[in-house]
Amino acid sequence: MSSREHVTRCAIVPPYLLVRLARLDDPRYAGAADAARHSLLRDAPLRERRSTAHPPAQRPAARGTAVVTPGRLDRAISDAGGLERLPGRLMRSKAQVPVSDVTVNEAWDGLGHTHALFWTRFAHDSIDGNGMPLEASVHYGRDYDNAFWDGERMVFGDGDGQVFNRFTASLTVIGHELTHGVTQFSANLAYEGQSGALNESVSDVFGSLVEQFALGQSVAEASWLIGAGLFTEQVQGAALRSLKAPGTAYNDDVLGKDPQPSDMSGYDAGEDDNGGVHLNSGIPNRAFYLVAAELGGNA
Repeated sequence: MSSREHVTRCAIVPPYLLVRLARLDDPRYAGAADAARHSLLRDAPLRERRSTAHPPAQRPAARGTAVVTPGRLDRAISDAGGLERLPGRLMRSKAQVPVSDVTVNEAWDGLGHTHALFWTRFAHDSIDGNGMPLEASVHYGRDYDNAFWDGERMVFGDGDGQVFNRFTASLTVIGHELTHGVTQFSANLAYEGQSGALNESVSDVFGSLVEQFALGQSVAEASWLIGAGLFTEQVQGAALRSLKAPGTAYNDDVLGKDPQPSDMSGYDAGEDDNGGVHLNSGIPNRAFYLVAAELGGNA
């Protein structure tokens, strides 16, 4: 059994957003509704698997007898070509120059920025702490409305073009999903209930930190948004989530209002979304932001 078969797949777009889109009967959003339904169907088996079993802790991959330089970045980007088979055709690896496909280059740069943050600021060598090669696939599925870490690689959809843009467009998304890998190889927080909300929050925090690191931003300069740039101009919203002000990231006629609580008085104890992992993460997100704002400087 490969790790992809027993490791939780963690996606950036919460299922409650896709469900809302899938239920639309407005012909103007027929394409977006169809894309959301397909995305939900694709994700459903993995959500069911998450609810019944918690993956065992992962060990760093063996490095063999090769001499490995600590902190050395090894990355590769493949093109799934609109199919749902991974990894797809290799497009860029090693020291190759940028290619004509912007999604390949965005994924390449995002993996690099995330690796640099963990290594230069925390001396953590790649995802597993042991120099694990970083791999990603772009153009996954047809109008796939999500991005996810599957236990082995990053995977990015192109979005439906009506509600969601391409998922490589947001550096916070890339940092968020790769951090799920760091959690997998370290804390391995169960992806349900409060531990799942902490899992999501850790990824949101580091997703934001990757962007701040890459842009050289201070606490005061940072947007503290997760997924800025994912929504098309048709959506009234800045991002998927806000660490600074949970519940304010979007307020749209189609998507509704951002439902994240910012403190325990709004804690959602329901069973949807694996016990509210994308909802309740707003609580520790806000706590992290408040501490960072109090300390000032670079988060």
